[in-house]
Amino acid sequence: MADTLYDTDLIIIGGGPAGCAAARMAASVGMRSILIEPDRLCRNLYRIPALNNVLGGHTSGPELADSVVAELKNTELCRLELGRHVTELHAADDRVTITVDTGTRLTAPYAIVATGVGPLQPRDVPWITAPDGLTLPPLWQAGADDAEGRTLLVLGGDRPIGTFLRAHPTTDTRLLVAYPAADAYKIEEIREDLRVTLLPVEHLTLRTGKGIAVSVEAVGRNGERQAITADAVHLSIGNAPTAPSGDLTRGLDGYCPPTDQHPRLIVAGDLRSARFQRIMTAMGSGSEAALHAYYAARELLAKG
Repeated sequence: MADTLYDTDLIIIGGGPAGCAAARMAASVGMRSILIEPDRLCRNLYRIPALNNVLGGHTSGPELADSVVAELKNTELCRLELGRHVTELHAADDRVTITVDTGTRLTAPYAIVATGVGPLQPRDVPWITAPDGLTLPPLWQAGADDAEGRTLLVLGGDRPIGTFLRAHPTTDTRLLVAYPAADAYKIEEIREDLRVTLLPVEHLTLRTGKGIAVSVEAVGRNGERQAITADAVHLSIGNAPTAPSGDLTRGLDGYCPPTDQHPRLIVAGDLRSARFQRIMTAMGSGSEAALHAYYAARELLAKG
């Protein structure tokens, strides 16, 4: 489909489950693509220790990631640009132009943006007060050695807590999960785990963020104040969109609703919304995005 006016049929920004699925689907209908990823393919999948919601019998993120990466590297119609990130993204009537960090510009009739999300930090949410500049690790980065025999304070009730517990079913740990009212619906899957103590809070002040005896003052929903100590503190407060600069339309929450975008820009995966951040939905949306570009291009050719 590509001609001398374009560098490729489709530019895919992001090499997670959505971007990789888009590249595979594009190749299956004869579309050439260039996939741009600043890190390794499926980098976050490699950090997920346990899976229970994907097809194919994969039980861990690395197992699924290895399978996806192997397939993509054998996809002849997909050109991989790893270690590169997009600095600008512009859509015009007849093309999309992206600029990468080397200064190189690439054009295509359509682009799929699947850059996903990154972890929020305490400074990003109003219910936590923390020292300036403090950066904490997300819980999904913690291993069994980090948790064995220790009490971990977890800030937020996001679903990776359940993944952590399933990945380490015999680890002797105690998780103190401090979460705001907005996270109440997320903690149902961990409520019955005996290693979890749930702490619904209105506000939390973090006094120290490193080393032994992390100290926190929590204000409960009833206004009662409580001092909490733990061996270490980890985050599970959610994620923030990581969209490239340029012509994407962002909502008030920072996400990029697919229906609000330029016709030549297609958003896929976690960048669409906070509601459907699952591996399977990301893969499905990436595949759908590639087909959207394919049929849109055929329609334009038919009109021409």
